[in-house]
Amino acid sequence: MVEVNGLRKAYGPNVAVKDVTFTVSRGACFGLLGPNGAGKTTTISMIAGTLDPDSGSVQIDGAPVRVSNLASKRLIGYVPQDLAVYEDLSARDNLRFFGMLYNLAGAGLDKAIDSALDVAGLTSRQREPVRQFSGGMKRRLNIAAALLHDPQFLILDEPTVGVDPQSRNQIFETLEALLSTGKTMLYTTHYMEEVERLCTSVAIMDNGRIIANDDIHTLIHSLRCDCRVVIQTTEEIALDSLIEPNLDPKQTGRKISVKLSDIGSQLPPILEKIRSVARIEQVQTETPTLEEVFLHLTGRTLRD
Repeated sequence: MVEVNGLRKAYGPNVAVKDVTFTVSRGACFGLLGPNGAGKTTTISMIAGTLDPDSGSVQIDGAPVRVSNLASKRLIGYVPQDLAVYEDLSARDNLRFFGMLYNLAGAGLDKAIDSALDVAGLTSRQREPVRQFSGGMKRRLNIAAALLHDPQFLILDEPTVGVDPQSRNQIFETLEALLSTGKTMLYTTHYMEEVERLCTSVAIMDNGRIIANDDIHTLIHSLRCDCRVVIQTTEEIALDSLIEPNLDPKQTGRKISVKLSDIGSQLPPILEKIRSVARIEQVQTETPTLEEVFLHLTGRTLRD
């Protein structure tokens, strides 16, 4: 559905995006991740057609995306990170305004508004001024505005920033319902659990480049991030010299945990040593998360 090829964008001597290439499969949710300053916003702007690249190209459903190409922009629904609603207008009047920007009118516009309000769960509040809405309701209205012209590709730039858990879950359910209808999505967020719930594949950016691009399961397991293994024995034992210090052994009562980079080769001898002094009751592995992979790739240094 989406082909991004060799995107480059510089602001004077600062190259914000360097040869960014990836594809988004039709009907999939693709996560674009990166720390602050990684180049995500510039990349999204080029994909949305609000900024032309210095070189490279974007195609959506075969149509080239450029600032001057309005036809390709009609394929896109954009949900910005900052709220883009008029607080003094009602939810319905907001959607009427945005729908008219897409040349919707009459019965067709009313039908589109009704559908968008229903998807966003705002039908019962459609006549109220938006200033009375909670943060989560405003976020859902942002999504509704992006759906009016029935785009097949949605760009969602941190759509859950600053909302409570209930609103976040409502937004998730809305997006999952849209995915079930065949919509394609590009999703950015700093909440890795959101990506693991919604996305099938991810690309991680840093310093303007794509440093990883794969489906989530493969990405986590191919990087060989350390995995913590918890071993529970029938009685408390003294670790002493049973486990090497570089494996970061920790003990809480009858539970011993170690950090392993290669379970297949490292775990069997550890189990043998523990079996020599006590019976093993249970062994559990705590697999790496996407957040651990993200930090492994981009580092733990704070970004401004």
